[in-house]
Parts: sequence; C-alpha cells; structure tokens
Amino acid sequence: MATQIQKDLVKSNEQYASKFTEGHLALPPAKKYLVGSPHLQLVLHFLPPPLLTPPVTCMDARIDPKSAFGISLGDAHIIRNAGGNAKDALRSILISQHLLGTREIVLVKHTGCGMLTFTNEAAHEAVGKQGGKIEKDLDFQPFPELEEAVRADVGWLKGNEGLIGKEVSGWVYEVETGKVRQVV
Repeated sequence: MATQIQKDLVKSNEQYASKFTEGHLALPPAKKYLVGSPHLQLVLHFLPPPLLTPPVTCMDARIDPKSAFGISLGDAHIIRNAGGNAKDALRSILISQHLLGTREIVLVKHTGCGMLTFTNEAAHEAVGKQGGKIEKDLDFQPFPELEEAVRADVGWLKGNEGLIGKEVSGWVYEVETGKVRQVV
C-alpha cells in the first residue's frame, strides 16, 4: 500500500511530467562543473516528522528532484550521488534519521544513467589514464540493469540495522519524459 508521501510524489510528478520539455539534454553536464559544497549535495530542510523523507537520487545534471517530485523548500533532505547509490548515501541517511527525525526513504535512479555505461575495470583504467591515483579495490558501484539496481539498493536499505524507518520505496525517473515510475 502506498504511503501518503508516495501518493504525493506520484501526483506532483504527473503535473511536472505534463509540462516537461528537457528530455533532449545530454548525459554530461553542459557547463562541465561539479558543485562540491556538502551543504548543496545534502540539502537540509525541516518539517515535523512524519512528513520528512530523504530522497536518494543521482547527481545527474538532468534531474531536478525538487521540481520532479514536488519537494518544496523545507520539505525534505535530498541526498545525491553518482547512481543514486544507497551505500554511498548511508552516512547521510543515518544523520537524517537519527539526528534530524526522518523515517521514510525514497530511492530514485534514472534512465540513461552513466553508471549503466561502464565497469569497475573501465573506471579504474580511465582514472589511471588521466593521472589519478586511487585504491585498487575501490568499487565505483556501476550497475548493468537499472530496475535490478533499484531493487538491490532498496533491499540493502531494508536490511540495514542502522536505519530507524524501514519504509523504503524504489523508483525510476525517466530523463526522456520527466515521468517517474515505482519499481518497489
């Protein structure tokens, strides 16, 4: 059964997608820069529980989670990283839940994600060719199949004993249409 947060997400997304015109944008950011402030990567906003929910989504420049999911200033924490990866987001989720009162998690991956386009070996090779030095066992956590990656991350989150709220849903955002669909 869908929670009120999930119902609101769907309703807001339907309105957003009906006016969406940016499906033509390319995967790499047009201006080729990354905003590195932790205060911009984890947007901290406050509402009394249980309305708080931290969406975890990809850092892809084609996604505007506030608009696409109907999140107003003050509604939610938004956690972004490469691939909308649950393991990378865990530290922020724990802070959000244990220190700031959130309970429900909305995990969103998207079509056309860069994480679908390479392997760990290819990522290590690319970093090495450009002079980067990284640990040999660094897992870039790419994934070959989008919906399976959503299911795997939701399962991993639900099985994590550090989380307070186990209400976790998994979604796919379509960069071509602006629509969102629930996977789990």
